Amino acid sequence: MWALLGPKPVTVLAWESFGKGWATDVEKQLKLRPTILESDYGKIPDLKEIDWSDDVIFVANGTTSGVRIPDWKWIPDDREGLTLCDATSAVFAMDIDWSKVDVLTYSWQKCLGGEAAHGILVLSPRAVERLESYDPPWPMPKIFRLKKGGKINSGIFRGDTINTPSMLCVEDYLDALAWAGEIGLPGLIKKSMANLKVVEKWVARTDWVDFLAESKEIRSSTSVCLKITDRKFQSMSREDQSGLIRDVAGSLSKEGIAHDTGSYKDAPPGFRIWCGPTVDVSDVKTVIDGLESACLHRLIT
Repeated sequence: MWALLGPKPVTVLAWESFGKGWATDVEKQLKLRPTILESDYGKIPDLKEIDWSDDVIFVANGTTSGVRIPDWKWIPDDREGLTLCDATSAVFAMDIDWSKVDVLTYSWQKCLGGEAAHGILVLSPRAVERLESYDPPWPMPKIFRLKKGGKINSGIFRGDTINTPSMLCVEDYLDALAWAGEIGLPGLIKKSMANLKVVEKWVARTDWVDFLAESKEIRSSTSVCLKITDRKFQSMSREDQSGLIRDVAGSLSKEGIAHDTGSYKDAPPGFRIWCGPTVDVSDVKTVIDGLESACLHRLIT
């Protein structure tokens, strides 16, 4: 965003924490006065409202809301602006139509379970053209500088160790890629969808829980977010709801069943189950059994 935005108006789609974070960066840091199409957790903005003469920023999958984009058809091939996509928890678990994306980022640690704090940047020829023909007016932090001598710094994409990352982390990710290569992309997607199906069957037979995503077409298959619909829970204060969720998540962690199952801090109180391709169906079933037992024990019936 720091290197590419500025020549065109900007539209940001924001329906969960990270999308809202990108909107804040564009509005408060770059001061570009973007159009922000925002919706509540569990929903998605009206994609028909997008002006495609703008540069458009969006997340492919809302890790904190369990909401993903329905498909890639809403992005026109003849768009004037660039599309900038945060696909952190989508790559290697969901289909990506690369012809629709000009800038895509994802991090190692999500769908393949690599080390955190590392990311991958993918640029289209249109994005490279913008990068080489445009110099932003604001000061550029060194880590964001992608040009050298007026041209894209190809060393960044060749694998040069420009900032000396941990080689142990690189080796770990190469090992993860080798494992993924044995399964293949269709196999990785299939694993994630099988995990989601386990949760879907449980939700269908359980009267006190539901998906945070309001419709199946935007339901994430990796960061599966759940809300508690029980009337007793709904009558609690937000503070008491959050406290109960922390209590349940803490008990699951202490018992070695699952870690970090509480909803994201900015999201409505509920649960979040990671269903990416590094997780097996048997693991998801164990989490659900533990979650159901812990919740019922606390009188959510």
